[in-house]
Amino acid sequence: MSDNTERAAAEGPGQDNPGTSPTSPVNADAVLCEVDGPVAVVTINRPAARNAVNGAVAAGMAAALNDLEARQDVQVIVLTGAGGTFCAGMDLKGFLAGENPMAGGRGFAGIVERPPVKPVIAAVEGYALAGGFEVALSCDLIVASEEAAFGLPEVTRGLVAAAGGLLRLPRRIPYHLAMEVALTGDRIPAPQLHRAGLINRLVPAGQALAAATDLARRLSRNAPLALAATKRVVVESADWPADEQFARQNEITSPVFGSADAMEGAAAFAEKRPPVWRGQ
Repeated sequence: MSDNTERAAAEGPGQDNPGTSPTSPVNADAVLCEVDGPVAVVTINRPAARNAVNGAVAAGMAAALNDLEARQDVQVIVLTGAGGTFCAGMDLKGFLAGENPMAGGRGFAGIVERPPVKPVIAAVEGYALAGGFEVALSCDLIVASEEAAFGLPEVTRGLVAAAGGLLRLPRRIPYHLAMEVALTGDRIPAPQLHRAGLINRLVPAGQALAAATDLARRLSRNAPLALAATKRVVVESADWPADEQFARQNEITSPVFGSADAMEGAAAFAEKRPPVWRGQ
């Protein structure tokens, strides 16, 4: 591990400059954030350690997501890893040294327990293993290289995939496949998980970030309030009692129907022009 990947910095991405902003350090060089119009790309930047999550990564991720949640100009977030690897999971050396891989009230890697309200797309090259797979599972969509591999090898290390892997994976793929992934600790190739419905886009090696960014731009053309409400209903409704589902849904969606953006959407459709969203 280099000194650069361990150094901490207080500053995050700028708040008041819409449009393209340069790649900026969120927590030293451990996490980078670049905003281009309505899309932000957050990069775990420890390629020498296969982007393993240590304290600096967790703090940097939480800080980046907090900043991006507050920005009116950002609608969709893309999460990736530097150097051809998404994330190899928790930094075991850091774990043995007593580092905390949780931060900002967001859990492991600064994301898994409290992902952003805004849509998040994982762009996966190389490995997404252990906590790295759990970070990808905390995202709303996954774009992966044909050569990428996923896995939950915690059981092979005397650990348990407790950062959301055991909770989320059985809801995303068939039960028996989820059990195989969790109990064997084997690496599963991306094409197999694409066939199982876990991966939205399967692309040639080296193209995951570009494809994820294109998908993010597609999402960002939609109304921000509607995007956030739609994501919230999908995420939260899994355990709603049947007789309460529509009432709970209406609590979330009613404000959207009364918003200025809803009026703008209808007007733009009638006038055959692109809508101009204000997030209000």
